Amino acid sequence: MSASWPVYRFEEIDSTNTEAKRRAGSSGRFDDQWIVAASQSAGRGRQDRVWSSPVGNIFTTALFAEPGGIPVALRIPFAAAMAVVDTVRTFAPDAPVKVKWPNDVRIARQKVSGILVETGGAGADLWIAAGTGINVAYVPDNVGQAATSLNLLSGQSLETEKVLGAYHSAFEARLAQARRGFESLRQDWLDYAEGREQEVSVRVGDVFVEGVFEDLEADGALRLRLPDGSARIIRAGEVSLIGQA
Repeated sequence: MSASWPVYRFEEIDSTNTEAKRRAGSSGRFDDQWIVAASQSAGRGRQDRVWSSPVGNIFTTALFAEPGGIPVALRIPFAAAMAVVDTVRTFAPDAPVKVKWPNDVRIARQKVSGILVETGGAGADLWIAAGTGINVAYVPDNVGQAATSLNLLSGQSLETEKVLGAYHSAFEARLAQARRGFESLRQDWLDYAEGREQEVSVRVGDVFVEGVFEDLEADGALRLRLPDGSARIIRAGEVSLIGQA
């Protein structure tokens, strides 16, 4: 399995998403492409968190124009998460993989991947940089939460290039699914949703909201059922299972 887009490789770079933004911003004209780094000196996660980037893991960004505009852009975090799920299932089919809203991929509540989706431009010139880190050979020790790697899960010493090719292929397939509409992707995501129909706590800014994770809205927002029976729709936040990491 391999990508259909060209792949641009770096031994070390600040971050693949930062490089994607440079390429998109320099002229506004680019071909859909993959950017890959063996290591990153300034890897970033959501909310500008540091993403540890040791050689042997995967650091890659899909840079592409999105003619479907913001409605499709909102689906990309879910598409990227499901592409990671597809990749995990390829190499560790028995692993109990789950997705934590919106796009953390975890196995037994241990993080195996981080995803950062950024956009720029507007209208017909909208572009997306979908960055993904996957722990293949190493488990970073400074991510602030329990983590794991594909090598640990599979019991093998996997070839990073083979895993990378599988992920690129899976992402391009999931992107095509997202462009056709959200419903089938939404259902696939819900099949792996961590904490569905369970009590969760969602940090929204400096406020914690507790309720039952009931469903995923048509735009990807999280629907909570609050203790008083009312519903709350959350479009940005950090989810934790009640009483669990």
